[in-house]
Amino acid sequence: MKDDSESFQLSGLSSRQVKVVSKTWPKVLLLFFGVMLISTTSLIAQTPNFDQLKERFESGEVFVADFNHTYTDSYTGESVSSSGNIWIDKNRYKLQSEGQTVVVDGKFSRVYDMNRNRVIIDYYEPEDDDFAPSRMLSGIDSTYTVSEESLRNQTKITLESTDDFAVFVQVEIMLDRQNRPVKITAWDISDNEIVTRFEEGKFVGSQSGLFELEYPADAEVVDMRY
Repeated sequence: MKDDSESFQLSGLSSRQVKVVSKTWPKVLLLFFGVMLISTTSLIAQTPNFDQLKERFESGEVFVADFNHTYTDSYTGESVSSSGNIWIDKNRYKLQSEGQTVVVDGKFSRVYDMNRNRVIIDYYEPEDDDFAPSRMLSGIDSTYTVSEESLRNQTKITLESTDDFAVFVQVEIMLDRQNRPVKITAWDISDNEIVTRFEEGKFVGSQSGLFELEYPADAEVVDMRY
């Protein structure tokens, strides 16, 4: 199992930013962004509910929810949990948890730590991010198969890959009757399990300033771009 600082560096954030954010954040941030990027990819299969989910992101809608996230190490059996709020559209995400906020817009990453009253701004580096669009969307059609199954009032979508270099070996997405994600379970190549549950999830229209990072005027701002 990688330590959390190393894992968070996969999200394209700088080492300075890694020190700012909570150690419980990386897995949920990467998992959610990665799965939503998968869901914007054109996959050839008879998956009408999954297709509707993809269309909502393609049309510019934003998914908003409270989340509860648990990462379980397959070797030690130890689990790490976190909870908070998340906003995500086709290309951006914003996550708040435990007094900290992360905003990534595809070009820049911004992190605010309330306890330190500090903001770290840096370039977002997709080439260092296994979950970036360029990595997630490249070859996804040939390495993943997708299936859809109706289970009472829910739909289970399963994505599987036999590629040795796939980020996740298997991903299961549970949708409610309105095709809103309620649970995502993923297993990586080491069989570590990542479970994220969503409550009060809904899709909203894009709003100006939704993905802006808000912080006090007296906060220390460290700009790593210069």
